[in-house]
Amino acid sequence: MSAEVLIVEKVGKTALITLNRPRCKNALDAALMQALPGAIRAVRQDASIASVVLTGAGGAFCSGVQLAAPGEDGEEGADVYGGNGAEQSFAGRELVLDAHRWLGELVDLEKPVVAAVDGFAFGAGFSLALAADFVIASDRARFAAGFARIGLVPDLSLLHVLPRLVGLARAKEIAFSARDIGAEEALQMGLVQAVVPPEQLAVAALAFARRFDDAPTAVLGMTKSILNRAFESDRHALAQLEAALQGLLAGSRYHAQAVQRFVAREAPAYGGAPRFAAAR
Repeated sequence: MSAEVLIVEKVGKTALITLNRPRCKNALDAALMQALPGAIRAVRQDASIASVVLTGAGGAFCSGVQLAAPGEDGEEGADVYGGNGAEQSFAGRELVLDAHRWLGELVDLEKPVVAAVDGFAFGAGFSLALAADFVIASDRARFAAGFARIGLVPDLSLLHVLPRLVGLARAKEIAFSARDIGAEEALQMGLVQAVVPPEQLAVAALAFARRFDDAPTAVLGMTKSILNRAFESDRHALAQLEAALQGLLAGSRYHAQAVQRFVAREAPAYGGAPRFAAAR
């Protein structure tokens, strides 16, 4: 993993993943998109990590996919989405499909993921923020599905996620207008869970994630897996998933110990996460 474009730190039981291309507002280039899958897999495989905070360096979250790769002698290079010509268009298609592969690993990660958004979350950066389970924003955060400005449709699953969060008509308005959405409006829409001053963002996001330190990670992960399918599956299909996972968890050591604590009238190992006080 390149430390220049992606920084992964462990803060207690939380993995803090920082997009580190501040000079270009943490735009997603080839190097960053190659580094992300390895970081996500490492988090998934590390049993000591209970949650993830995803953020950006330098006062921005992510300004989207880098539209032009640098050419020789510092001149502007080719459009990374493909540009004109059939072969370039196929390259643009592969770019999006490759991004979906690592994005899918993030969405399906069976641990709580919190996006800490400061400054721009534009285009694919907006999509990346909404791939998290929760979003904590600074009061200077700006969200935009600005794809229409550059003649493209929203990508990285924004067309899937956005209407599920805000409703179909409002999602159309956001996509068609390509306008900026401030932090307070995003809070009112339900896109974010809390708005805090920029200097408190990192602390607030880590505090939100730490609420799950003592939670049974496997239980939260399986619950997340079912909820992620809630809009695409009918009640009977979800019932089958629920029954299978409930049967699996009923035989776990965690459940057995929890029942023993309940019978003995002892406090549970995980009493539930308190309401997050930073929301406003």
